[in-house]
Parts: sequence; C-alpha cells; structure tokens
Amino acid sequence: MTSSQLATPRIPGAARRDGRPGVALTVIAACQLMVVLDATIVNIALPHIQTALSFSTTDLSWVLSAYTLTFGGLLLLGGRAGDILGRRRVFMAGILLFTLASLLGGFAQEPWQLLAARALQGVGGAIASPTSLALITTTFPEGPARNRAFGVFAAVSAGGGAIGLLAGGMLTEWLDWRSVFYVNVPIGVLIAVLAPLYISESERHPGRFDVAGALTSTGGMASLVYGFIRAAEDGWRDRLTIGSFVAAVVLLGLFAVVESRASDPIIPLRMFADRNRAGTYLIMLSLAAAMFGMFFFIVQFVQNVLGFSPISSGVAFLPVTLAIITAAGLSQRFLPRFGPKPFMVAGAALTGTGVGWLAFIDTDSSYLGGVLGPMLLFGFGMGLNFVTLTLTAVSGVAQHEAGAASGLLNASQQVGGSLGLSILVTVFGTASRNEGKVQVADFLAHGDAEQKAEFAQTGRLPDAWADAVLTHGIATAFLAGVGMAALALVTALAVIRVRKSDLAALNGSAAGAGPVG
Repeated sequence: MTSSQLATPRIPGAARRDGRPGVALTVIAACQLMVVLDATIVNIALPHIQTALSFSTTDLSWVLSAYTLTFGGLLLLGGRAGDILGRRRVFMAGILLFTLASLLGGFAQEPWQLLAARALQGVGGAIASPTSLALITTTFPEGPARNRAFGVFAAVSAGGGAIGLLAGGMLTEWLDWRSVFYVNVPIGVLIAVLAPLYISESERHPGRFDVAGALTSTGGMASLVYGFIRAAEDGWRDRLTIGSFVAAVVLLGLFAVVESRASDPIIPLRMFADRNRAGTYLIMLSLAAAMFGMFFFIVQFVQNVLGFSPISSGVAFLPVTLAIITAAGLSQRFLPRFGPKPFMVAGAALTGTGVGWLAFIDTDSSYLGGVLGPMLLFGFGMGLNFVTLTLTAVSGVAQHEAGAASGLLNASQQVGGSLGLSILVTVFGTASRNEGKVQVADFLAHGDAEQKAEFAQTGRLPDAWADAVLTHGIATAFLAGVGMAALALVTALAVIRVRKSDLAALNGSAAGAGPVG
C-alpha cells in the first residue's frame, strides 16, 4: 500500500493546518478587532467626511446609524446563521462582505453611496461578529485554554475602541478619510485566506431563520431613526417625517406579532419576562443612546470649534477609554461582593453627570477646562456598567439561551445608540436653527462689510458666529442625553432586584466576564 493510502483521511471541514490554536485565535481576534475598531475609526474622520461629501451635520449622523442599525438589527440572525450553516462558513462570508463594503465606502463619491456601504458593513459585521465569538467554543476545549481565548477576545473588544481612535486620527491626517475604509481591505482578505487553514468548521444544527423578525425589527428602527433625523431638518409636520413614524409603528407592531408566533424567533420574548434582564436591556439601550451622541458631538466640537487635528482628536479621547477599562476592572473585581445594582446605579449617575456637565460647554471652553473632566466621569460611569450588565443579562439563563441573552444585550447597545443619536440630532437641529437666527442678526449688526459681502454670496456665517451656532446646538443636545442617562438611573433604582442566588451565580462567572463588544 502507498503512503497516501495509509494516511488518515481528512475530516470534512477540518482546518488544513490543524493543531495551531494560537494562529486560529489571532484570526478570530483580528475579525473582532476590525468590527469593533470600525465604529471609532470612522468617528474621528466624520468632520472630513462631512466636508468632502457635503453632508449636513444632521445627515452626517447616518454615517454612524447606517452601520449600527444593520449591525444591531441583524446580530442575532447572524449568530443563528452560524449555528445552522456552519460557523466558519458564515464567519468567512461576513468578513468578505464587510471587506467589500469597506472598499465601496472608500470609493464613495456621493453621500448615498457612503451610507449604502456603511449599511452593508453593518450586515457583514452582524454576520461575522457573533460567529467569531462562537468559534472560540468550537476551536478551544473547555477549561484554561478556552478561558484564555475568551480573555484575549474580551481584551480586543475593550481595546479596539482606543486603537480605532488613534488609527482614525493618523490615517485621516496623514492620508485622507477614505483610508479609514481602505485599511479594512487587506486585513479582511488576510482573515478570509487564513480562516480555512487554521479554523475547523463547526457542526451544523437544525433550525429556522427568522428573516421576517429581523427585517421588521431593523426596518422599524430605521424608520424611527429616519423620522427623528428628518424632523431635525424639515420639522415635525413634514409628510415624510410623519410617514416615517407611521411606518415605524406598523413595522415594530408586526415585529411583535411575528415574534409571538414564530417557532424559532430571533428574539425570544420570554427573555423579557425576568425583570432584572428586561431592566438590564433598557439600561444598556439608554446608556448607549447617551454614549453614541456624546462621541458624535464632541468630535465635532474639538475639531471644528477647538481646532484639533484628527490625531489630536484621537489622543483627546483616549482618557475616556482608559476610564472605561479602569472602571470595568473594578466592577469585575467587586461585583461578587456587592452585587450588580450599586454599580448600575453609580454608573448611570456618573454617566448622567458627565453628560450634564458637557451641556455647559460654549465657544470659550477649552479641552482641559470644559471637555476632559466630564468625559472622564462619563467613561468611568459606562465602565461600571459594561461588565455588570453583561453578567446580569445572562444570570439565570439556561446554557442553550446564554448566546441569545448576551446577543440581545449587544443588539440593545447598537440599536439604542442609533435611536439615541437620532434624538440628540433632532434636538441639535432645532436648537441650531433657532440659534442661527440669533447669530445671523448679531452678525449683520456687528460684522464688517467684507464679511457681509461674502455672506451674501455663500450664505455661510464667518467662523466665530458659525461656531456659536454649532456649540449651542451641541450643548442643547446634551440636555437630551441627560434624560437618557436619567432613564437608566431610574430603571436601575426601581426595576433591578437581585436575589442571593443571583449573587452566587455572579460570583462563579465574574472571572471570565468582559466588556460588551
């Protein structure tokens, strides 16, 4: 017999170069890093994208919302697809789709082209991200090896935001805004090439796709967000504004009906039967709403009003990331002793205080005097909640539903961020229009003749008056952010009830928890 006949036949779907778990973990972590990094890396480039593609400030929010809505809306469907079709196969499909969308985003010449690419990125991320986490369970045996792998995954999820801030600043300043999209292309191609070499395919499980649930929920939330953003520019009586809200009510109502009747729903409604879990989802949604708005508007302020370069902007946000990581570490350490409620209450209170402090910024505010302090408070408050909310969401859930419980928390973060940003943008738009009338009158009274002649031709206020309009709109928007944090605080105080049995569960699982990605 020949040596080829004597060789052990290769198992279908097995990695071609099996036995190298370190490389497999690097490939999986690289995917998560790319998806997490994408949110912050684009944030820093927003002012340059606005100028290059002629976005209004309100429409600019869609660059973030187009991604987070599709990502959050399809996240659970992506995880289900991995279980049914095979996790490696779905993982690679998500990566390739994300990579293609990144390339298209870099080529965009019109606002709609960029928004379409961002939505497609969200679809790719929703497919790749949940399967990357699930691949750890099929690649690493239960025990120390799997725990270390989860630790690396959590560290990448937590640190990806900071890397994105710095990378976004450097790429935007040294190259241009398009490079924040192009950078994903070689990384994505490399991941797709290495995945079949070092990661084995998972076993397929029977099940059904709840496509109707995914489409109605995503479409309903998109209509709701569009209605708020449309109202910011065209008012509440605009026909498209009213039509968007009507469509949102109809689609979200259909979503509830579909989920109540589906044999294998994308969001099991029984997840909301437990008051602690339902309260956790509401807290995450509310805090994410404030968080997305804070990052969006402060980037505008530090670059357009304070005159920071993209790199300086990235560095300016690093203290927030450090505050989040520090607070997350403290909550993870002391959570078994005190339980989740004190951390939820303190976190929501600090977050609301930070946003409220930011509502006092004006054109004379400096980074050290008016921005850094409230951002540190905000970041510390968010950090206290990340680990706490994750553990509370999965506490008491059956093992086979733990993925759905944690996935729903992540979806709450993404969808809440989109919805909250749209509400803050609506408040910003209304306040900016009103303040714009005041500043135009002041400019016509005090501006010089040359400035007035330029204003007559372009319709653009000089920087001093334009900065006043922008800053007033941002400060007013943060007042709405306080309301969102207040909702989280009230929920933590009134809804969350922790039993002694919950504390025992938390004590056993705290060691492996990490921030929500």
